[in-house]
Amino acid sequence: MTRRHIPLVTELPLVIWLVLVWGALWQDFSPGTLLFGAVIAYVVVNFFYLPPVELTGRFNVLWLVPFIGRFLVQLVTASVQVFRLAVTRGPRLRNAVVAVALRSHSDFLVTATGHAISLIPGSLVLEVDRSTSTLYLHCLNVRSADDAEAVRRDVLATEAWLIRIMGSARDLAALRAEEARP
Repeated sequence: MTRRHIPLVTELPLVIWLVLVWGALWQDFSPGTLLFGAVIAYVVVNFFYLPPVELTGRFNVLWLVPFIGRFLVQLVTASVQVFRLAVTRGPRLRNAVVAVALRSHSDFLVTATGHAISLIPGSLVLEVDRSTSTLYLHCLNVRSADDAEAVRRDVLATEAWLIRIMGSARDLAALRAEEARP
């Protein structure tokens, strides 16, 4: 299998990430360690087939700051709710697997959404269907179809925030068109 040439600029985020992981693994961020990590990262990226990290070229800090605030509020609220449920309901708690079809088909946004959702207590991404951009989540305290729909709305709201922060122009236009509909 021949690999098409991918410019270094496209692979630069992956190389930087691999260098940071190298430094973290050695617990040493000295210039020599990072330089050797850069050589290793360059070799890995050029001799092993890895799909390119395709970024959109957009990053909106004005949406990032409120997203972080929203995320922290959700994190604290969910932690308190999970604690309360564990103490009051214990093993009688009902759980469900909820499928959420995302708007974006970008691997980057699907991954970011899945990670953001998994970091909040009470939900965990079990599987991702890349062909349909569907996340399958294990969620606590889902007792009805209305509860499952609330989970879907929350996940889609998180995805919408991430699209506003770093989604492609096409994803952003689709989101705006969806929000404009009554």
